[in-house]
Amino acid sequence: MRTLDRQQTLERLDYPALADACARVLASARAGYTECPTRGAMGLAEGGTLLLMPATDGRLAITKLVTVHPHNSRHDRPTIQGEMVVLDAATGERQLLVDGGAVSARRTAAVSLLAARQLAPRTDTPMLVYGAGTQARTHLEAFRDGLGLREAYLYSRTRSRAEALAAEMNQAGMRVSVTDDPATVLDTVRVIVTATTSTRPILPTALPADTFVAAVGAFRAHMAEVPPALLAHGRVVIDTAEGAREEAGDLIQAHESGHFDWQQATSLEAVVLDQAQPVGGGPIIFKSVGQSLWDLAAGQVLVESLDRHHTSSTQ
Repeated sequence: MRTLDRQQTLERLDYPALADACARVLASARAGYTECPTRGAMGLAEGGTLLLMPATDGRLAITKLVTVHPHNSRHDRPTIQGEMVVLDAATGERQLLVDGGAVSARRTAAVSLLAARQLAPRTDTPMLVYGAGTQARTHLEAFRDGLGLREAYLYSRTRSRAEALAAEMNQAGMRVSVTDDPATVLDTVRVIVTATTSTRPILPTALPADTFVAAVGAFRAHMAEVPPALLAHGRVVIDTAEGAREEAGDLIQAHESGHFDWQQATSLEAVVLDQAQPVGGGPIIFKSVGQSLWDLAAGQVLVESLDRHHTSSTQ
């Protein structure tokens, strides 16, 4: 079994290639070739969460074990830590042990990229990102590499973290500015990413209809980044119906308050495989809580990458 550390894992997970793999996994799932049990979640001390995520396509099987501790960022510790094992589904032989946090970071942004490629009405404006953690970074990278976005605004309650991330992205060739008030740039952006663990909505109650929002931060029922009023008028797309009903706090709370009906939501599967259009006339809100199919897609990309490297080194 080969082991890949965080950097080696990141280097092999190209965003556009991973987005393509996620689309292929959706097709495989519809055809009945995959199995993806409901994600297991357990609360931990200090507001942490333990997540267990298995999946298989009959050829490969993966299981990912990660912990999420939002308060770690205050002490310069990783918010997401974990491991993912990739194995041969027919024999159980372990093929790879990779960094689970790196997989979670890349595949979440790649799924948002897949949704944005299909749904974003405009990609000719700067983007706005709420948050300055790992998901903020990976979404900046993914939308740069996959959509060609080269300018962004960054907002975080901890300005020093936002400034540090902006400096890194600027050094990498993307123009990123820190804003202390997102409301001042909302008229100029049409791509928004929310990547926080907020328990209160952070977006305004109205946005232009040609706006695409990737809401990826709130992954527990008590969390919320998108206000109910915005969901009531938005065109809602979800990465997985089962996961959203259990974990998408934004949608759960809006449903409970009567602002959102689950029948309003369109699945990413329907968008990608059927070219379905989300219902409504407001901004497009893509709500992602994650599922192990996306980790399976990452496992496929990692194995293919190593196979190509092996083939080229033996020629």
